[in-house]
Amino acid sequence: MAALLGTNTALMLFQGIEQARTPNAVREVALAIIAAALPFQAIYFLIYTFLLEHEAQLPPERIHKLGLASALCQVVSYGSLVGVAMMWYHLSPWVGFSFIVSSILAIFLIRNVMAPVEPKTDGVSDTVQPSP
Repeated sequence: MAALLGTNTALMLFQGIEQARTPNAVREVALAIIAAALPFQAIYFLIYTFLLEHEAQLPPERIHKLGLASALCQVVSYGSLVGVAMMWYHLSPWVGFSFIVSSILAIFLIRNVMAPVEPKTDGVSDTVQPSP
């Protein structure tokens, strides 16, 4: 998430300067999408830091609500990749297509890896039992 925040901030700065010099409708929409996602990226980090510092004192219901808010912030933040993809696609269809495909694969990977792991309940132990 930190890399996405840094990328979006840099794009807002440099592409915003370029937009002021040579206006472009695609770039304008892409920057608007990225700008809309930036506050959600900041809120994600606030929630993350708050949980690191106070998780032991919080009731499970509050932790659950913060987890849901964090997940929502992540989804909106990933939405900023649409704006980035629009800019890259406007630069070159091949670059844009490659970015879109790799972004979809990366989001799928990270969501699967970071999903909560449910403990096994089938009664099978992961440890090897010594034979008698």
